[in-house]
Amino acid sequence: MHRVLGGLLMGTLAAVSAVGCVSRGPRGESGPLRISEVERQGDGARRASTRLVLSGLDFDVESESGRALSEYERAIQIDPTNPFAYLAVARFYADLFLPGRSLEYLDQAELLLESQGLSSPRVEAHLAGLRGLAHLATGRFREAETLLGRARKLAPSVWSDARLSPDELR
Repeated sequence: MHRVLGGLLMGTLAAVSAVGCVSRGPRGESGPLRISEVERQGDGARRASTRLVLSGLDFDVESESGRALSEYERAIQIDPTNPFAYLAVARFYADLFLPGRSLEYLDQAELLLESQGLSSPRVEAHLAGLRGLAHLATGRFREAETLLGRARKLAPSVWSDARLSPDELR
């Protein structure tokens, strides 16, 4: 079932990503947010939590999803206010075509980013793109196309393929 759904979604992703994939980011774009950039920010708990997120992304790259999820969960336990941990989990579930789970974590990441004054176009690209992938997985193609188009506009180097890999977030 997941393979069939995955195949259908990947075909749809290819079609959606083909639309407007030559768009450019705003002038002065310094690139989409990478979690490694914030590794040394915050107090001790935030730094430890972010290191676990990065470790989880490393496991995710190596297709060790169980270990990746374990690292993400530990990161949230250490600092439940770390928006980057929730963002990584949202990406993880988006990759598994589990839109409900992805949106739960994405909503929390977005709330924390806003409340901590960390929202920016650099992170907005990932929020829009991941939300677009969730809409795509639930068959809401028009909304998905709009959100993925926004992600491509904000971060074409990452979102031109309508996917956020662990390496691109790391």
